[in-house]
Amino acid sequence: MMKITKKHIKETFKTKLASNATWATRGMLKIYERQTAQEQASQTTQVINDVGFSGCDAEILSSFCEQYMKWGRLSDKQMTLVFKKMPKYWSQLVSISDQAKVETLVAATVTE
Repeated sequence: MMKITKKHIKETFKTKLASNATWATRGMLKIYERQTAQEQASQTTQVINDVGFSGCDAEILSSFCEQYMKWGRLSDKQMTLVFKKMPKYWSQLVSISDQAKVETLVAATVTE
């Protein structure tokens, strides 16, 4: 069996977040959950702790999350922006994921 490296994990997550709507929206919602309640309410980043959205993404991605939670979907134009912004959050998502599942998923994509 091939050894799964951090590079493999990074490439897999970034690719999925940039192209797969389910991955991108679920990932966005997971990052939103990590924002503080105050950050969610104000759609800003107030605590610089490498958790949640970065300052430049907080307002737009928080509003997308709220819209997605209300309506269950985003427009094609919004998804294009989500695909552009979400890959940078790969590391946070890996850190909160089940590591065994991450390795299984990455192994399946690396050997393809």
